[in-house]
Amino acid sequence: MPRNNATLGLILLAALAASALLLQAGDNPPDRIPSYVVWTPETIAAASTGDAFRGLLLAKRCNHCHGDEGFSEKASTPNLAGLNQLAIWKQLEDFRTKKRLSHTMGPIAASLSPHDETDVVAYFAKLPIFTDPQDNRAFPQSRPDPARAAIALHLISFGDGERGIPPCQACHGPVAYRPGVPSLATQNADYVLKQLEEFANGTRAKPAMPSQRAR
Repeated sequence: MPRNNATLGLILLAALAASALLLQAGDNPPDRIPSYVVWTPETIAAASTGDAFRGLLLAKRCNHCHGDEGFSEKASTPNLAGLNQLAIWKQLEDFRTKKRLSHTMGPIAASLSPHDETDVVAYFAKLPIFTDPQDNRAFPQSRPDPARAAIALHLISFGDGERGIPPCQACHGPVAYRPGVPSLATQNADYVLKQLEEFANGTRAKPAMPSQRAR
């Protein structure tokens, strides 16, 4: 009987240990790889050598959503005109490898060859951002409530140290532009809001924004 009790005790201890490990695993899910893109000199060179004229022809299929000149008429759709080549190229790669999910962009990115990708991004990067009276862009949207605009300006310039949020301009630049990073200066407000919500709920992952996603 003592031996049986000892055996039973060992079984219970093993079960408790296994339960503790399972709980710990549930509290700490495995790290999610946000992108397969690795910025090396070779990668940067490959993404920067596109033919903008050929990209113009390829981008005809993009015009329905992103506008004839890279400015969408829908505030929920991103503007691509004048964006940095590397920034656009990375998003296409993330769509192609399913690290960024989209029912619309996933199949489109998968249909592009590496040559096509570099040509398309070269075209959009060269588009002017000044207003064209012939286009039907949604940008810029109406100004927000002044009180909220002041809060946003503080977050953009200084962040929020108490919540561990760095200033937006640390990555996106003091005038909402920085090479290699998505420009926000001419981006549609509804699209930006949707991306922030996806960062917050974990739908979209990005290594440069770990603390922002949790706030």
